Amino acid sequence: MKTLIRNARIVSPDLEIPKGSLWIENGKIAGVAGEGTEAPAADQEIDAGGRLVVPGFWDIHCHGADRNDVCDNSVEAIRHIAKRKLQEGVTTWLPTTLTQPQDKLEEIAGKCAEYMKNPEFCRTPGLHVEGPFINRKNAGAQNPEFVRPPDFGELKRIHDIAPALIVSIAPDVDGANEVIAKAAEAGITSSAAHTSSTAAQIREAKKHGLKHLTHFCNAMTPVHHREIGVVGAGLTDDSLMLELICDTIHLCPDMLQLIFQLVPIDRLMMITDSMAASWIGEGEVKLGGLDVLVSDGKAVLKEGGALAGSALLYNEGVRNVAELTGLPLPQIVKATSWNQARSLGIEGFGKLEAGYHADIAILNDDFSVWKTLVGGEER
Repeated sequence: MKTLIRNARIVSPDLEIPKGSLWIENGKIAGVAGEGTEAPAADQEIDAGGRLVVPGFWDIHCHGADRNDVCDNSVEAIRHIAKRKLQEGVTTWLPTTLTQPQDKLEEIAGKCAEYMKNPEFCRTPGLHVEGPFINRKNAGAQNPEFVRPPDFGELKRIHDIAPALIVSIAPDVDGANEVIAKAAEAGITSSAAHTSSTAAQIREAKKHGLKHLTHFCNAMTPVHHREIGVVGAGLTDDSLMLELICDTIHLCPDMLQLIFQLVPIDRLMMITDSMAASWIGEGEVKLGGLDVLVSDGKAVLKEGGALAGSALLYNEGVRNVAELTGLPLPQIVKATSWNQARSLGIEGFGKLEAGYHADIAILNDDFSVWKTLVGGEER
């Protein structure tokens, strides 16, 4: 099957073609060309109408969407979330778990593994296991009842059911560095989360294999003039990758501008951290058994008012970053898929170049999603 996308504004990391064509063969990009270059014959054509054509987004931290949650422990919930993600321009996502009992986490991994056998919508290469190895004092919207000491055996049992690509863990908790080291040996990326770590503890965890900071600035130690904390470590360390929730709520507009100004774009990864609140507008939902109120795009715990994940759609986060930072789109799209795939060691994704998988989002001028292709096919 050969597909031609023509009359497109093509944007890829460090590349922009104002009016170009892109052709796809056997699920991969076969070529990209500018105006005036004759494209090969194709079985089907898509006239992009001047729309923005970018690499499909990677949401590596997403708990749910549209009243469905990964922790609902249902294959149908996973399917519905993946379908909604696709409608946001996301072509790859990592179902993200919460701090829950071990037996339930293993059951959830089993449901995810079942969906992974036939991923009808987004690609789903593995899980993001957020908790249960966090600092109870920084639990945020994680259920403190199920917080427990780091145990690689628990993580390994989940990993054996469905690949755990990321584990979010608090480096300041006893035993965390041992788990981080064993996770690295198993090919699992460790990310600091829900933590009271000092900057020194983050640097020590890095020696054991820590690579990411989960939902940067949220549920972690802020910058102080006598201790720069996890946030300071993230701003100054040239190797840590930072997850960013770009809803202008978890990070206010000024903070988003500051981060994009201070931190090289190659270290930034846009996520949603969305949960069942996304797509619903307003109402009440559950998060890990906790009641959540959703109003005006903001999701908070009914008891205590802590932010409870987001109601963000991925494409809206991209629009926010474009409007707030003014950065060129060929730079912004590094943080929407290329950096995520590269940080996880998954090759062939995140660029619109010959040989890369034809995972593509086609966006209108307002960043709403017109079409999403996975392996060159509209799903």
